[in-house]
Amino acid sequence: MSTYKIGSKSLTVSIISDIIKDKKKLQLDSNAKRRINNCRNYLNKKIASSEDPIYGINTGFGSLCEHKINNKDLCKLQENLVLSHACGSGGEVPIEIVKIMLLLKIQSLSYGNSGVQILTVKRLIDMFNNNVFPVVFEQGSLGASGDLAPLAHMCLPLLGKGYVNIQSISKSGEYKKRKASLVFNEKNWDFIKLQSKEGLALLNGTQFMTAYGVWSLLQAQKLSYFADLISSISLDAFNCRSECFDDLLQKVRPHKGQQKTAQNIRHFLSDSELQSQNKVHVQDPYSFRCIPQVHGATKDVITHVLGIFNTEINSVTDNPIIFIFEDKIISGGNFHGQPLAMSMDYLAIALSELASISERRIYQLISGKRGLPPFLVAEPGINSGMMIPQYTAASIVSQNKQLATPASVDSIVSSNGQEDHVSMGANSATKLYSIIKNVEKVLAIEFMNAAQAISFRQLKSSTLIENLLLSYRKEVKFLKEDRLLYDDINKSILFLQNFNLDN
Repeated sequence: MSTYKIGSKSLTVSIISDIIKDKKKLQLDSNAKRRINNCRNYLNKKIASSEDPIYGINTGFGSLCEHKINNKDLCKLQENLVLSHACGSGGEVPIEIVKIMLLLKIQSLSYGNSGVQILTVKRLIDMFNNNVFPVVFEQGSLGASGDLAPLAHMCLPLLGKGYVNIQSISKSGEYKKRKASLVFNEKNWDFIKLQSKEGLALLNGTQFMTAYGVWSLLQAQKLSYFADLISSISLDAFNCRSECFDDLLQKVRPHKGQQKTAQNIRHFLSDSELQSQNKVHVQDPYSFRCIPQVHGATKDVITHVLGIFNTEINSVTDNPIIFIFEDKIISGGNFHGQPLAMSMDYLAIALSELASISERRIYQLISGKRGLPPFLVAEPGINSGMMIPQYTAASIVSQNKQLATPASVDSIVSSNGQEDHVSMGANSATKLYSIIKNVEKVLAIEFMNAAQAISFRQLKSSTLIENLLLSYRKEVKFLKEDRLLYDDINKSILFLQNFNLDN
């Protein structure tokens, strides 16, 4: 099993994808070890040689920053911080996102600006490498001062507190929730005695928001591809024209996403018999004709947001931040999640549009037009066919419109007025997660309808699409008469989830 060296180079969303997909182990680069140790040594000397107040190191937190803490209580201060801030609520954060959170926190601490012990970072790496994932809750972060509550839950196991999800030995791939203290004892891992500044370094940061954003971007790239591919099946099923995908048309409005979408459609339909036949109609509805413009705009948003997150995952976002060569410890606001909150709200809107236009194509396919039977069933009337899946898609699209309302325009005063503007980026993150799951469902429903519709055509689609449909029909059969369609929808979702984009 391969290893990724933390601190050896800049991290990217793509590299994170490879680490997760290939189940790579983490290891600290020698330069990262040196930076972490040097920063910790600097901080120890600074505390010993000065009685000046340094926020969060020898003072209280938030609005308690004026309270000076005795040097003998500095370790207790940090432990109390973690314990008092573990106030999360709601559902549990998915394990795949907690894994990314751990990775991002390790990366942020590796720069040597946070003052942590190297032992603390190594224990986080142990947890990552051994699939010991803390139980973290979705609710509790305001997206400023860092993701305090979620990160507190992520770090509780270091103190022997809280719960973790750990893979069962007997059932590969399944996770079981257990007390962190028991798991640590079984693995002979010592609990961490937090030193000065360490609680702040662990809890101040944007790793909860960023982990959701990284996962969302990886899913968004996949969904963008599926939207192009599935809409191509719908295009042939609805007997649509192809000139709207001509490269000449895209060149005179050269948005990159629009150009890429049109290129994908041309590729997917390159040898389609259905595209080469004469068309009676002069134009197609916008949900077909404007695929490059709509899908393309979403691609451009994904590219924009990707740049923001590639910057964030290579950033130091705790507070205060230590600069040993400049001999400065600076208290600032790098933990504020505004760049992430706004970009995730933007991405949520963009992805919602993929589902919105997909639902309109579903509606057209079941309308009984262009030689297709009403509701895509041979005997409509006695059979309702694909009538109600469109209802389902419509309800999901409507919910997405509500979820796409920006969270980043909101703020609530906290910490007795000291923290008087927050990003609400955590809410942006969890809403985005829900939208992505919804978009996947709507695209799966379009896939199911498009596959059903194209079966009524005498001519063939492209070789690529025909082969895809052959694979799909092994999981979801042609609908001859009414049956339980929620099974077909779930099978369609699983088909997309298991689809290998590298093929």
